Amino acid sequence: QAHPVESGGGLVQAGNSLRLSCAASEPSFSSYAVGWFRQAPGKEREFVSAITWSGGNTYYADAVKGRFTISRDNTKNTVFLQMNSLKPEDTAVYFCAAKRVLRLSRDAYEPGLYDYWGRGTQVTVSS
Repeated sequence: QAHPVESGGGLVQAGNSLRLSCAASEPSFSSYAVGWFRQAPGKEREFVSAITWSGGNTYYADAVKGRFTISRDNTKNTVFLQMNSLKPEDTAVYFCAAKRVLRLSRDAYEPGLYDYWGRGTQVTVSS
C-alpha cells in the first residue's frame, strides 16, 4: 500500500513557477509508477504527467508539455512536478496517484487505473 501526500501548492501570478511534491512513507512507493492529475471546478479530473518507478519514462499532457517536468528521488520516496510558465488555466487541485504496476504506456494516462491517491493540493494562478 501507499498513502501519497501532496505539497507545494499555492497562489502565484501567471508566468511564475511552483514545484509540487508527492511523498509517501511506505518503502514500496519507490517501486510504483506515479501520476499527477488535476481537477478544476466543474471539470473532470485530467491527466497531467506520469513517471515510471525508475524514472526512465515520463509522460505529459499536451497542455503542459514543455512547461512542466516530472522527476523522482527514490531515496526520499518523493516525486516532483516542476511547473514553469504557469497560466491561469492551470488553476486546479492537483492530485498525485501511485500505480503498483504499469504494464502499458497508455495506462499512465488513465486515472481509473491508479491504486492509491493523495488528497490534493490547490494551485491557483492569477492573471
